[in-house]
Amino acid sequence: MPRSNPFRYFKTSPEIIRLAVMLYIRFPLSLRNVEDLRLCQRNCL
Repeated sequence: MPRSNPFRYFKTSPEIIRLAVMLYIRFPLSLRNVEDLRLCQRNCL
């Protein structure tokens, strides 16, 4: 039985999805961390 494509329901290319998942696993950021980074970015400019 052939393996089904796990990305068949996404419009984004599989390479982009794999990269996003890899970055999500490598650099786990909570919503709070992202909000703090954005706040710092606005205040530091």
